[in-house]
Amino acid sequence: MNKIVIVLAGWLAFQTSFAQQSSDALQENLTLRERYGVMKSKSQTFKDYKVIKESVLDGVWRIVQDSVNVKQANLNQAKRDIDTLKNKLDQAKVALKQKEDSMAETLHASTHISVIGIDVPKGAFLTTVGIIFAGLIGLALFVVGRMKLLSKTVQERKLAVNMITHEYEEYKRKAMEKQMKLSRELQDERNKQSMRNG
Repeated sequence: MNKIVIVLAGWLAFQTSFAQQSSDALQENLTLRERYGVMKSKSQTFKDYKVIKESVLDGVWRIVQDSVNVKQANLNQAKRDIDTLKNKLDQAKVALKQKEDSMAETLHASTHISVIGIDVPKGAFLTTVGIIFAGLIGLALFVVGRMKLLSKTVQERKLAVNMITHEYEEYKRKAMEKQMKLSRELQDERNKQSMRNG
């Protein structure tokens, strides 16, 4: 009877320890590593083996599976979030590329000008136009200078022509006077001759 009480007491102690082990290892607030530690430390050792109650092992396995499922669900959700973020990033990249292209077009339009269908930088265009205007102004000044020089030359020639004309008129008048004087002298000589002969 003593032996039966001892065996019964041992069996009760064994059941109590497994119940304690079961309740300790299956607590909700423990991590998997902590559950494994509790299950290992609370289990009985037989030689080099640990004796673990099957219900505790099943409970820990369910908790491990639940944890793995939760982690897998979290991982799947994270993948979906990453895919969503990648899509948003791709859309943002496309929008940024469009804005950069638009800004490049605007910048190009602000720094270039189209002349006769040729795209020319504004600086080169302004330089070319400035050179052309400077050339035109130089040409105009050259033409005005030449015109003044020609006008002066024409005035000098006109003055020379007037002087030559005046001298010619003076020469002509003197020649006429001389001719008239000679005519008179000739007439006088003729008259003298005719009076002598007559």
